[in-house]
Amino acid sequence: MPVKIRLQRHGKKGKPYYWIVAADARAKRDGKYLEKLGAYNPNTNPATIELNIDGAVKWLQDGAQPTDTAKAILSYKGAMLKNHLAGGVRKGALTEEQAEAKFNAWLDEKANKVDAKKDGLAKAEADAKAKAFEAEKAANEARIAAAAPAVEEEVAEDAKASNEEEE
Repeated sequence: MPVKIRLQRHGKKGKPYYWIVAADARAKRDGKYLEKLGAYNPNTNPATIELNIDGAVKWLQDGAQPTDTAKAILSYKGAMLKNHLAGGVRKGALTEEQAEAKFNAWLDEKANKVDAKKDGLAKAEADAKAKAFEAEKAANEARIAAAAPAVEEEVAEDAKASNEEEE
């Protein structure tokens, strides 16, 4: 039975949410699957991915073929690297400890990149809010300045009318 690691769509129209599953290649897109490996939410920035890396590696070693998008996700989360390192351990090129050390170093580097992107997005959002606030402040001041002469004229007219009434 040919097995594929692929995405199974959930969520509502316009708001997709995917499960990452190992399924028979002949099964429908959203049909029966063998094992759920994780979830992928492309609606957030950066996209939220939860993945059982060990389960994905087990399926890859058993011969499951990932689709293009699933392969990109597996690569992003490190499952493809862990599978590659496991192959090196089987062939004797690496020890288990060396492979685990390389994988953990890669995970730390990846986490730093993701955190840097999140910080950059938060900074850009804060800058946009500050610019919008300054623009709104300037618009309010301009509106107040434009309304000031009209208010002064009304006050002058009221004062003139009250002076005429007193006389």
